[in-house]
Amino acid sequence: MRSDLLFIQPSKYLVETSAGPDKDDSEDTCVICLSPVTERAITVPCNHWTFDFICLVSWLQERSACPLCKTDVTAVQYDWVSPSDFKTYHVRSTIPSSSSSSTSRSYGRHSRLALPRRPPRPRSPPRRDIALMHRRYVYRYKLYSFHVGSNRHSQYQEVTPRDIASSPHLQYKAKAWIRRELRVFGFLHSDPAGGPVTGVTTSGNLEVLLSYILAIVKKVDLKASNGHAENLIAESLGRENARLFLHELNAFMRSPYTRPEEWDRNVEYTHLLPHDFDDQGRPLWRKELLRNIRET
Repeated sequence: MRSDLLFIQPSKYLVETSAGPDKDDSEDTCVICLSPVTERAITVPCNHWTFDFICLVSWLQERSACPLCKTDVTAVQYDWVSPSDFKTYHVRSTIPSSSSSSTSRSYGRHSRLALPRRPPRPRSPPRRDIALMHRRYVYRYKLYSFHVGSNRHSQYQEVTPRDIASSPHLQYKAKAWIRRELRVFGFLHSDPAGGPVTGVTTSGNLEVLLSYILAIVKKVDLKASNGHAENLIAESLGRENARLFLHELNAFMRSPYTRPEEWDRNVEYTHLLPHDFDDQGRPLWRKELLRNIRET
């Protein structure tokens, strides 16, 4: 599974923006992919706004220059609610700084004056996130949650893309689950060479992927027979992971639970999940749980 599939290569989609004489100048299309703009994005500082958010951020990850004017873009403003209410995605510059070498030499001259540091305090081992390790176990063994029927007793109900697009509550619910679930995939936290990426890059990449998946959920039926949603998400997660991801997301969205933790406590699989995990992530079973599994 390749981590470099996280983002579509924008160079494949950049096209000439000059239009013929019969082109409608008022058409609200993204100048990168020439499709209708679904989530407007504005470049900072040059303030060009004829971009779709996913296309623009994918482009800027390859080169931080504006596709229209070549200005070095420092941020992207998107998810506009009002002129003062929007989100900002900070762009890491790909343009080398001419002062980087002189700056490092300047710091070097003063390195002898650095004060001695206190010895670091011993750190306690990080607490294991059992819920996250359970989710990784689910994906490792390709466990699909049992279907729960829609009725008054279960309080499960069918949810359509239109329902999600028109409901801030359902969008919040979807974001909470997607954000937690993306932490499962270790390859999203590593660069193509296999090393861990910086915190800024990781956070930025995952937020873009979250916005991308949410845009899909608001437009595409997760259970459609043509597998359109699966095809889109498979570019980032791989085919098998994408199929299971969408199954679990659909189950959570149909459920009466708002928080992933509530769903975790009630979801059922073909066999019980481990009680705990050791320091290497290996499952640990209670004796009675192990006995039940062996008898099934």
